[in-house]
Amino acid sequence: MSVATMIIIGLFAVAGVAFLVVEVLARRPGSTIPTFGDLTAAILRFEVSRIPVGRIGVYGFWWWVGWHFFAR
Repeated sequence: MSVATMIIIGLFAVAGVAFLVVEVLARRPGSTIPTFGDLTAAILRFEVSRIPVGRIGVYGFWWWVGWHFFAR
């Protein structure tokens, strides 16, 4: 395994741990940090002139992730 691959895997691991830490902090009683579910719900509700821009953006993001990482 190359050094670049190890760095990328390490960065994904750091991002995953950071996500978990923020989620745990958000679920403490009295916390003002929104959970990932709250953020996702707010993004999916976003509309401009009755066009679900947030939902289109989330679907577009998942399409991009699938195309770049899974379609090989």
